[in-house]
Amino acid sequence: MAIFDQAIRRLSLSLSRRRSSLSFSTLSSNPLRVCVVGTGPAGFYTAEKMLKAHQGAEVDIIDRLPTPFGLVRSGVAPDHPETKIVMNQFSKVAQHERCSFFGNITLGSSVSLSELRELYHVVVLAYGAESDRALGIPGEYLSGIHSAREFVWWYNGHPDGKNLSPDLKSTDTAVILGQGNVALDVARILLQSTSVLATTDIASHALEALEQSSIRKVYLVGRRGPAQAACTAKELREVLGIKDLCIHINEVDLRISPEDEEVLKNNRIHRRVYELLSKAAASAPSRPSSSQRELHFVFFRKPDRFLDSGEGSGCVAGVHFEKTMLKAVAPGKQIAVGTGLYEDLDCGLVLKSIGYKSVPVDGLPFDHEKGVVPNIKGRVLTDTSGDHTLLEKGLYVCGWLKRGPTGIIATNLYCAEETVASISEDVHQGEIASASTLPKPGRQGLLQLLDNRGVRVVPFSAWEKIDSEERRLGNLRRKPREKLTTYEDLLKAATE
Repeated sequence: MAIFDQAIRRLSLSLSRRRSSLSFSTLSSNPLRVCVVGTGPAGFYTAEKMLKAHQGAEVDIIDRLPTPFGLVRSGVAPDHPETKIVMNQFSKVAQHERCSFFGNITLGSSVSLSELRELYHVVVLAYGAESDRALGIPGEYLSGIHSAREFVWWYNGHPDGKNLSPDLKSTDTAVILGQGNVALDVARILLQSTSVLATTDIASHALEALEQSSIRKVYLVGRRGPAQAACTAKELREVLGIKDLCIHINEVDLRISPEDEEVLKNNRIHRRVYELLSKAAASAPSRPSSSQRELHFVFFRKPDRFLDSGEGSGCVAGVHFEKTMLKAVAPGKQIAVGTGLYEDLDCGLVLKSIGYKSVPVDGLPFDHEKGVVPNIKGRVLTDTSGDHTLLEKGLYVCGWLKRGPTGIIATNLYCAEETVASISEDVHQGEIASASTLPKPGRQGLLQLLDNRGVRVVPFSAWEKIDSEERRLGNLRRKPREKLTTYEDLLKAATE
């Protein structure tokens, strides 16, 4: 263990010295020091924009995992390799002479937010949403009920998801609550041929479980109708295009109201989704063949409670749904309301895709109702009162922590531009302490603090060793990579 610690420390300190020697040749000895917490798209776009906007800035990006790239690595579906190409761009940011990545650093335990604010002139929080919204209905914690986030982490090899072990053998029916892109991803993974998935970077433990899966029917259930479905046309086309899959959509659910017609007229995405669903319903066979798997789109239903198997096992056996209808509450806005009519849907697996949730850390103002940090254009507000004059100077947010869990990868680019524009404005107006009048230790101070606490820092050069090992293992299985799925294996690969 001592040899391991020494290797990690030498690795991180040598990287720091190399970067410092490079930057000091072009910068003053007291540059603007910036720390970005979180290495997903929001974090990397923020770092990239800061490096371009402030030629004298040193930017450090830290993450609690030994691996960078956040949801690009652990959230994007394994059969979407084209989406992951952005990691090449992010790698170039991490290799910039004025930028450093440091993994395996947990905000709140490895280092506190107040300590980061003492070490750096600017701290940008971009650590996303690593928890889940709760439904708050009876039976929610029965065995066999998982969040979609947990399931995605499981099949994507996230080290915190390896031990999920969803039971895919004991039932032939899964219910997914939600009809957004994540819900469609999850449905596709459950229904896709494992021979297709075997050529992706899906985690080996997930592939083995899916190869033995008994799931033949998947229900995608939404509170509202097909005109309000939250997915994109691209994701819908993919799941509808799965080979030898029977699609079920109730024709009556496709009837639209004048309000729906207005929605479809004004929203191209919703209109295209509705057209795809209508076409799938029209071309679907009356009943599936015995060998076909089934995907059911169910609209106008909201979960009322989860049903226990009744055998004392504490396992989910179904969902009790209330039928809904749409009620107009404002021009162009309809909400789902209960009708008082109910029905049950039997299943042995439930995946809740109802939204991610950010979590606060000590010293961070947080709006628990909205699940975001109160901010104005990325500037963190002291409280949730809405008073824009009460700012936490030098503290900013970006990504889901700033706006909530919405948007695609590119959304974070515009989000980062706004936050960096706020930082630049504050620097120019003297709202942030001048690097020349108030030097801060930045990277060297952070590494010293972590070294004193025995934290095993993983710099980008160590991530490259992990990356190389995963690619080597993947090549043996004719996959792009074989992800290392435990902290122990990741840290071991980082030093070899």
